[in-house]
Amino acid sequence: MAREYQIHCKSVAASGIDYRKELNDEQYAAVSSPEGRALVIAGAGSGKTRTLTYRVAWLLDQGVEARHILLLTFTNKAAREMIGRVRELVTQDTSDLWAGTFHSIGSRILRRHAEEIGFTRSLTILDRDDQKSMIQSLIGKRDSKQDKKRFPKADVLASIFSLVVNTGQALEDIIGERYEYFEEWFEEIETIRVAYIAKKQQTNSMDFDDLLVKTVELLRTRADLLALYRKKFRHILVDEFQDTNLVQCELIELLEGESNSLMVVGDDAQSIYSWRGANMKNILAFPHQQRPCRTYAIETNYRSVPEILDLSNEAIRANTERFDKNLRAERTGGLMKPAMVVVEDPTMQASFVGQRIVELQEEGIALEEIAILYRAHFQSLEVQMELTLRGIPFAITSGLRFFEQAHIKDVSAFLRFVTNRRDEVAFKRMVELLPGVGATTSDKMWNSWWKTGWAEKDRPPEKFSSFFSQIKVPKKSEADWKQVGYILDEMVREEGFAKPYDMIYSVLEGMYDDYLKVTFDNYDARRSDIEKMMEFSSGFDNIELFLEQMSLLSNTDVDPNAPQEEEEQAKVTLSSIHQSKGLEWKAVFLIWLAEGQFPNGRILESDDNAMLEEERRLFYVAITRAKDQLYLLYPMINPKSYSGEVMQQPSRFLNDFPASMVEEWKVGNSWDDEDEPF
Repeated sequence: MAREYQIHCKSVAASGIDYRKELNDEQYAAVSSPEGRALVIAGAGSGKTRTLTYRVAWLLDQGVEARHILLLTFTNKAAREMIGRVRELVTQDTSDLWAGTFHSIGSRILRRHAEEIGFTRSLTILDRDDQKSMIQSLIGKRDSKQDKKRFPKADVLASIFSLVVNTGQALEDIIGERYEYFEEWFEEIETIRVAYIAKKQQTNSMDFDDLLVKTVELLRTRADLLALYRKKFRHILVDEFQDTNLVQCELIELLEGESNSLMVVGDDAQSIYSWRGANMKNILAFPHQQRPCRTYAIETNYRSVPEILDLSNEAIRANTERFDKNLRAERTGGLMKPAMVVVEDPTMQASFVGQRIVELQEEGIALEEIAILYRAHFQSLEVQMELTLRGIPFAITSGLRFFEQAHIKDVSAFLRFVTNRRDEVAFKRMVELLPGVGATTSDKMWNSWWKTGWAEKDRPPEKFSSFFSQIKVPKKSEADWKQVGYILDEMVREEGFAKPYDMIYSVLEGMYDDYLKVTFDNYDARRSDIEKMMEFSSGFDNIELFLEQMSLLSNTDVDPNAPQEEEEQAKVTLSSIHQSKGLEWKAVFLIWLAEGQFPNGRILESDDNAMLEEERRLFYVAITRAKDQLYLLYPMINPKSYSGEVMQQPSRFLNDFPASMVEEWKVGNSWDDEDEPF
């Protein structure tokens, strides 16, 4: 008979943390939750990260070994921050604790067991550029006749393939719902998708989606490995659970099994990423699944004054798909109610923001404590101009400055070239939009253009198209090259140049709209940017003056040798609401609160209530970024691109709370109408 021998657990010194003192009652209840399933609904500004950090410390203090803890996050930064805080709190060694993003944890598992699914441990993880290159090589092998329309580019196909994986939808459904202009290419796209999957296997490569999909596949097909990891990860913690997609949720469920402890932390009211595959139903359904679940609500907000917090509670209450909670402010009352600022038009909106920022500075609020938020990047154009003219430094987290964006510079190249036929950079950027034209061909085309003699003349030719027909281009580019000539012809009139608005319209409708569809996965947003560019240009009759103003808003002339201190100076933040999640400022300006602008017009047209509720959650996220002051701006008039000036309706979200919760500001000019300057 075998002798029994027991391994004693190592004695672990308690950290000495006074959890009761360090945490409020709500946080303590979640942190000290017994083993099992737990859902923690952590409202905005309620100390979500603190709760997760102390939960890890609590487990370690209860004798749980670090190697039995798995912490899943959405960013490596969040994982590093939490583990760093844990190390400051406890004396135990945390080096065996697994913490990281879903993708990094998947990669770590796959490196150990790659052979089990037909790969080797030396597998290559493809970044986005690698992924595009592989797909592009498959596009190049298409057995297709000359295309009447451009075929989607590799970057767009990569996004489509990713959505298939992360949403669980069929390719046909993804194209039908989001990329209907590619329906004629469905069979070819499916062929490339299948070939891409095979190519990755053949080359021992995985893309980022595979790091999740293949991990799930491995655990599904190998019961012994699944049992191994279930035994290893006795305590699983998940951050930002409202942002999980189908595959991530399945991975969690596999590792959880029937007995492991699982705590998920999130806020359904901040679920704003369905467009990239996130599924809010994961968090809503969590308490109602088979295993018993304890639910904890953390509703004490440490960020915002009561006036802002009360408004946020009312704003989100209009949604039907949500957990019922009511955030309470820890702070005392502020100096002002949220401001409802009604302005005449986008220009006045920008003027108000600029002037008010100067006043806030004088009141002692630093520039880095001020943010301007918007639904879409193009809505920041007038504000960028206003801040530039006032000399107020700003940083943009939602992307490049407006006129630095690739698609804006593409369209600008046509305008620059038609007004300055010596502009080699503009010419080459313009022609390299053509299929089959790269740097070498564009250089030859430039030399051919120069030889025509028109580059050095003071006036443009009456017909660009007649001279362009003399320039040799690849066969696949011939039709598009003729179209470029016709577009440039439209830009020149007998009396001089066409107006900037008409020039941009000619480029967009003449060829660039088709280019956008096949080149960028966010076609709608980029087209909106160009329409905003048109709207901005409508204030100019002179093309040279318009191009000058574009240069003013560009960063391309920044001195790369400028002292480092200049880069570190305090700046106002301009950000899309999506990019602002997780951040906070003392003063927040939320602009363009008009129907069709926010909520987004395409969502209103779709009549999709689920998407409308996500727009409202986006509004809620924006409100809860503000600590002390909140300005809600609504321009009454919008000089629309295609229909002239139109009266706008205020965003429906402004009707979701009582008018008494805000203070209305009516903004006017400092002069009377009768004294208005010429």
